[in-house]
Amino acid sequence: MKKSIGKFVLFLSMALLATACGSDEHKEDGHDHDHDEHEEEHADEVHLSQEQFASLQMRVDTLKLRNMGEYVEANGELEVPPQNEATVTAIIGANVQSIKVIEGDKIKKGQVLAYLSHPDIIDVQTEYSSNWNQLQFLTSDYERQKKLYDENVGSGKEFQRIKSEYLAMKSRVRGSEAQLVMMGLSTVKIQQGEIYSTIPVKSPIDGHIRKVEIKIGQYVQPQTDMFEIVNIDHIHADLMVFEKDMHKVKEGQKIRFSLPSDPTIELDAVIYSVGKAFEQDPKALHIHAEIENKEGYLIPGMYINAQIAVSNSESIALPESAVVKEGDKFFIFTAEKEKGSDVEEWGFKPVEVTIGSIDNGWMEVKLINQLDSNVQVAWNNAYYLMAELKKGEAEHTH
Repeated sequence: MKKSIGKFVLFLSMALLATACGSDEHKEDGHDHDHDEHEEEHADEVHLSQEQFASLQMRVDTLKLRNMGEYVEANGELEVPPQNEATVTAIIGANVQSIKVIEGDKIKKGQVLAYLSHPDIIDVQTEYSSNWNQLQFLTSDYERQKKLYDENVGSGKEFQRIKSEYLAMKSRVRGSEAQLVMMGLSTVKIQQGEIYSTIPVKSPIDGHIRKVEIKIGQYVQPQTDMFEIVNIDHIHADLMVFEKDMHKVKEGQKIRFSLPSDPTIELDAVIYSVGKAFEQDPKALHIHAEIENKEGYLIPGMYINAQIAVSNSESIALPESAVVKEGDKFFIFTAEKEKGSDVEEWGFKPVEVTIGSIDNGWMEVKLINQLDSNVQVAWNNAYYLMAELKKGEAEHTH
């Protein structure tokens, strides 16, 4: 009996052992093995949903070259050329009947900004019409008297009198015509008897309305400022370089600066003019630079702090927040928007790099393995991405 029980126990132990081995083999060769491979495949990548991407204010872009060499600090303002600013006044003293624009409106040259009305406007037109008709009579009389005078038939004295009246009226009519044209009125229609009750106030340049300084019913004199217009298409950086640095600055050098309204946007400019006279207080030289990438809300008069690159040592560089140190290694993250999924996601993969010089919040980045020029990388939150990567690796290991 004991011998039979012993054989049964031995058989049961061998069966359990075989079952356990079969289970392990199934894990190695079956579904669980695939799951491990799947985890290992994604352990080196961080995924962010579009919502996470937006909430973290992620910035992605391609790698850019940046001058990491010597530079000169300069302060200044954004300005526009004098021909890109205009103050609009009235041609004649009159009352504001209507205003057609508001501050901030984009306008074209010749666009009507307001209409003026006043009895004097009608008087100018009626006087012109009367003088123009009188000129037609004097012209005929002058031509007739001239013909008689040339043929030695008419009186020289009478011819001179008619000539004087004709030339005086001609000058008066031409003066009125010039005034009416400045008012924006058609002299041809006035000659035909049409009289305008209002005159338009038109823009002399393309641009935007910076100020509206009138109101309905207000009487405006010819010297009264009605509108201020500015065209920022040619807005540029007007900077001041101190005397100790003036010998380093020249035309063609590159400038980088940011706006107080949005320090994350960095703008590039190129010097196109260097002043030839010093400002005395402080003793500094004016330089003007054309902005290459006009981004953000650029307004004349906005204060800027710029850096003028005075050497040409350009290298790949990223903001410090785009680089993270893990152990004794440095990493950046490539960024790719996932395609073909129902939910939009971003994938970030670490790429080992070495770093060079550090300049004002930027790091020179040296690639160990070359990346395609169109590959996008994360420009910020590298520390967060590395933390998420390590968290994912810990979960996969567990």
